[in-house]
Amino acid sequence: MFTGIVKALGVVEQMQAQDEGARLSIRSGDLPWSDYGVGDSISVNGVCLTAAELHENGFDADLSPETMTVTALRKLVPGSSVNLEPSLALTERLGGHLVSGHVDCVGTVLGRTESEGSLRLRIGIPAQYLRYVVKKGSICVDGVSLTINEVSGNAPAWFEVTIIPHTKAATIAGTYDSGTEVNIEVDLIARYLEGLLGTGSAEPADPSQGITRDFLRAHGYA
Repeated sequence: MFTGIVKALGVVEQMQAQDEGARLSIRSGDLPWSDYGVGDSISVNGVCLTAAELHENGFDADLSPETMTVTALRKLVPGSSVNLEPSLALTERLGGHLVSGHVDCVGTVLGRTESEGSLRLRIGIPAQYLRYVVKKGSICVDGVSLTINEVSGNAPAWFEVTIIPHTKAATIAGTYDSGTEVNIEVDLIARYLEGLLGTGSAEPADPSQGITRDFLRAHGYA
């Protein structure tokens, strides 16, 4: 699990194709790499990757064909900057929100507006994911936990977020321009609630076996 609070920036040293996937090599001088081991999880632009090999200044990870298909990591080239976050320890503060590192979809930056050092981004997403996006809710963009400012269901569906000066400096968000593709992970709690309530594509839950709207109302959650 992750928090969506980026701990360091990294640089892609190599992106080497192998079979239908790739071997990704990341270098960064801003993390204590000796504290991590092979098999540890590290988020790269919001994608949970497993460290296959560690170096004194970074790590290598294998990208599966699925990861290459459903995330924007396929766009990385040597020299690309990336957001990095090692997995969460239970003793750490949860500064953002719970993030699994399992990307739901790829979004596209539709526009950016700068004002007094902050950056307002409008990001388009596939319409089927809009039901998980609510004003003042949380969303993860390239591994960054952000608060949603506005939402629109008009084609194309989009949401807006504000990047404060610190986040702009500490992540790759400041480099975004119209057309940039970003990894999107919707709120984990919204996903589980949908499954428990049977409102998604899954089969409706048996009211006697799961959580229902009546149950939530009776216990003060709805």
